[in-house]
Amino acid sequence: MATKTVFYSFHYERDVNRVQLVRNINALEGQPLLNAQEWEAVRRRGPQAIVDWIDKEMLYKRAVVVLIGQETASREWVIYEIEKAWKDRKPLVGVRIHGLSSFGSADRPGANPFDKASGVSGIPVFDPTSTDRRGDIDTKATYANLVNNLEGWVAQAKVRLL
Repeated sequence: MATKTVFYSFHYERDVNRVQLVRNINALEGQPLLNAQEWEAVRRRGPQAIVDWIDKEMLYKRAVVVLIGQETASREWVIYEIEKAWKDRKPLVGVRIHGLSSFGSADRPGANPFDKASGVSGIPVFDPTSTDRRGDIDTKATYANLVNNLEGWVAQAKVRLL
């Protein structure tokens, strides 16, 4: 499969380290990740600056991949990105990332953000999270599962038909 260009939607403050792990797989080509200072500079210019940045970065992407962490569903810009992708008929898919390591620890799963987006339905959500015999999250096995499946999961993204 040729490299897909995708827009990654995620909760920056909580999940940027997990998102960097996803990007390092190099199965997909995503938008440039803003560092904390760049993101703050966009935020300081106000909501319209954020909308403009999202719209510009999403414009030529073939799909939108929502990387779902513990608090992703509560983020207004993630919901905006989902609704925009749906309206623009961009294929959408969710991938849970709470089981990836961020500074040595995994997180708890979060709510499905597609449930909070207006008019959006039937979006597949994949979960690479693996556990050990005690039931604890195995972050290395989770990452390996993600590496082996990310491209195939994105190929199953759903687009609004009508």
